[in-house]
Amino acid sequence: VQLGESGGGLVQPGGSLRLSCSCSGDCFYPYNMRWYRQTPDKERELVAEITRSGSTNYVGSVKGRFTISRDNVKNTVDLQMNSLKPEDTAVYVCNAEVVDRGYLTQFWGPGTLVTVSS
Repeated sequence: VQLGESGGGLVQPGGSLRLSCSCSGDCFYPYNMRWYRQTPDKERELVAEITRSGSTNYVGSVKGRFTISRDNVKNTVDLQMNSLKPEDTAVYVCNAEVVDRGYLTQFWGPGTLVTVSS
């Protein structure tokens, strides 16, 4: 199982970015899929998660601005980020729960950097 993110970059405050994460290899119908973010001075933070059925959950600071979605055919999870703020600057990391050799296992992508700055 491999996860790979794309879509990060530099954006001005108030702008938008869309992150995508693809789950490949022996990645069959993942359970929960999540986006985390990490900065050097903070612990890893769960930003958003989505279940197989499409139920979603967000950290309070991004509610109303970010939207997580998934494609269960392509095994992808996206994060649409609007009204971005400088404090959203971080490495965004994709996470997926996949049954691997009979065990529910969490897999992680390498991350993609999002920088919000004027």
